[in-house]
Parts: sequence; structure tokens; C-alpha cells
Amino acid sequence: MKKRVRVAVTGGAGQIGYSLLFRLASGEVFGPSVIVDLNILELPIAVKSAAGTAMEITDCAFDTCGEINCYDDATKAFDGINWALLVGSTPRGPGMERNDLIMSNGPLFVSQGKALAKASSNLMAIVVGNPCNTNALIALSNCSEVPSSRFTAMTMLDENRAKAQLALKAGVAVDQVKNIVIWGNHSSTMYPDFENSTINGKPTTEVIKDRKWLENDFISIVQKRGAEVIAARGKSSAASAASACIDLVKNLNTGKGNEVFSTAVLTNGEWYNLPKGLVFSLPVKAKGQGSYEVVENFKLSNFAKEKISLTCKELEEEKKVISNLL
Repeated sequence: MKKRVRVAVTGGAGQIGYSLLFRLASGEVFGPSVIVDLNILELPIAVKSAAGTAMEITDCAFDTCGEINCYDDATKAFDGINWALLVGSTPRGPGMERNDLIMSNGPLFVSQGKALAKASSNLMAIVVGNPCNTNALIALSNCSEVPSSRFTAMTMLDENRAKAQLALKAGVAVDQVKNIVIWGNHSSTMYPDFENSTINGKPTTEVIKDRKWLENDFISIVQKRGAEVIAARGKSSAASAASACIDLVKNLNTGKGNEVFSTAVLTNGEWYNLPKGLVFSLPVKAKGQGSYEVVENFKLSNFAKEKISLTCKELEEEKKVISNLL
């Protein structure tokens, strides 16, 4: 008998969901010896579209694909699941400020947090829908049945973007860039930490000697990459976001050797002198099966501390906006 894992994907009829579901079903993520059962959650108006995606997945005849169910009810969709990939959220509309977006999505993540009480005891929840850090804080605050350490917000897309930019600048393959960490919020205040990263085993600052580029252009490119994609294709990042989610699930599920990667987790008031109670992107190492540990020995320059302080302040302000939902 093959092992089974049940994965719920919210917003499954959307662009990210469409890019994500086939890779989950294919065996790429959990391996050839694991059957993946999929629960697709959508709004009532989009359930028919999700059912069409389910038909396509079935028609791929993946050896590792099990049951596929479509729901418009979170309680049913989250019943007994092992992984919750919370992709669906309200996109920012014309004239909307970030705080408007936060409040628009808040009630959704309150209800989904409560519904996750039906999940398996070994649940791992990854929030992808933006603003993902604060959405994750809302969800975990409304799900006392699941340890807060089982919730994370995805900053792997930002890490992947940072790796790619450093690799392009240095003229090396992406896999030669290591230890690049995203600090803080998945927003334009995030800090991609080049000072602790390496290229071909050497400090990045020794390989890329243009400090001005690293402190200015590099950080700005990573922070604004999402907006640049929207400007170019008229739509937000989808395939790259789905790919980053796949990377994060793989890292958390099986570990990544001794490598450090980025994900946003609930702060405990001790790590790097950050205030308690923020979902903040930090350097972590995976222990496998969803568990992880925060890496606490990163050295931070005054430059880095200033950048981290800015993104921390933004997250504290966002927390105030949704304080009534926690």
C-alpha cells in the first residue's frame, strides 16, 4: 500500500492554482511512492471552473494522483488534510491601498483559520495569498487547535528572485548561489540579505564587488519584481509563484540538507530582537515533515538592521489594522 497525503489548495481555479495542482498530482513534490489526494476550494461562482481543472488532472493519468474533490465550503475542504496551500485571496483592485487589501482579505482568513481545526494533527499550512504575512497571522490566530509553528507565509518566491538576480550578475548557475535569505514582509520593504549569501562558496561581496549595485539596484529589483511582472504581462506572477510554493513544500517536507532557506514564521520575541507575534520571514532549516528551526547565528550589519527595522515596522502597522480579527 502506498502512503497517502491529502492536500488542500484554495483558489484552485486561479492562475497560481492551475500552475500548482498538476505538479502536486504528478508525484514531483511528495515522490513516486505517495498518492496525493487533492481538495480544491473555490468560491461558489468558480467551482465549475475548478471541476474543469480536476478533469484535466484526471486526464493526465498520473500514477500518483488519488481522489480529486472540489468544494465551496472550507470546513469540508480542510477535513483531514495534511497540507493546506492557501493561495486564494482577493486581489488589489483599482484605487485600493494596502490596508484596504488587508481588511478585504481578513474575514476570509478568519473563516479559513477556524475551518483548519478539521485538519489532520500533522497539518502544515502555507499562506500564499497576499498580503501573505498578515493573512497567515490572522489564520493562525483563529486556529488554536493547530500549533502556530505549523503555519508559514511564503517568501520563497522572493528568495528565488534574489538568487536569479545574483546569478545573472555573477554569470553563474543559480544553484551556485546559497544562503540568500529574505527578511520580513512579502512586500516592497522586504530585505534580501546579500551580505550573508555565497556564490561558488565565496561571500557574495567578494564575487560581486559592486557594493553600490548590491545595496541599491539588487534590493530594488527584488522588492519590485512583482510589480515589474504585472507591468510586462498585465497579470501578476503565477507560474513562478506556484513554483516557489512547490519549492517550499519540498523543503519543509523532506528537508534541504544543511541549507538555509527563507519562510515567514511567527516570531517568539527572541529571534534577532524582533517583537513577538509577527509573521516574519527568517532563515530556517528544515527538519522534514513540515517541521523547521530558525537559524539564529546570522550576523547582521548596521545596514541590514536598518532594512530589517523598516520591514518590521510595516508588519507591526499591518497587525494594528487587523487587531480586531486576531
